[in-house]
Amino acid sequence: MKIKPTILFLTILSIILLTSCASKKKIIYYQNVDEVLKGNIAETNFETFLRPDDLLMIIVSAQDREAAAPFNLMNTMTTNPNNAAGSGQMQQQLYLVDNMGNIQFPVLGTIKVGGLTKKQAIDYITEEVSKYIINPIVNMRIMNFKVTVQGEVNRPGVHTISSERLTLTEALSLSGDLSIYGNRENILVIREVDGKRVPYRVDITKANFITSPFYYLNQNDIVYVEPNKTKVNSSIVGPNLSLGISAISLLVTIIALTVK
Repeated sequence: MKIKPTILFLTILSIILLTSCASKKKIIYYQNVDEVLKGNIAETNFETFLRPDDLLMIIVSAQDREAAAPFNLMNTMTTNPNNAAGSGQMQQQLYLVDNMGNIQFPVLGTIKVGGLTKKQAIDYITEEVSKYIINPIVNMRIMNFKVTVQGEVNRPGVHTISSERLTLTEALSLSGDLSIYGNRENILVIREVDGKRVPYRVDITKANFITSPFYYLNQNDIVYVEPNKTKVNSSIVGPNLSLGISAISLLVTIIALTVK
């Protein structure tokens, strides 16, 4: 029986394409979202916890500005090279949370904020400052909220954000989303818990991760997208791809000459 080279080549090509096609279930996000939410909006009880190495801007204000002034760290920045009097401008200094979770606060001294939520820390400082001035208002902001995204994304890197509320999907979007070779079923999130780095696995093809503790990221979280089987296999096949193509071409040529 004679086999036309064109038919043989198309058959081989079809087999390669069919075996390399990715499953739809491995690509699409939020596949069971209707079952998870059941028509209801998912509750968002996310709270930011303060941790060592956080840089905090804390501003205390009150109706009596002079009374509130001693509770604010201010630094005079000189803009005049001759350091002339009156040439400086005031700049708000930041508080660094040390490895014990403490900050040094004006008038109040050492305050432990590590492990507290942002709201708890604000309430505590407000209560303490209230012993000295009437109706103080305390505002707090984490200035170095950042996450790291690595692996099979289009733009890996460290993302520093002005907000303190960042979802896993937002972090992936900041990195240009997953590449076609990213494993969407086994994304690694490394988080610091009680001073230790703990790994967690997240499957973003299943919508139930929306209600998990890893839908919202904490500051300094590390997100790693591992390669899928296609990428792993291609790294093995890659060095031998040219040889394989040459062998197929040679085989097709031999068959073509044989069947003439």
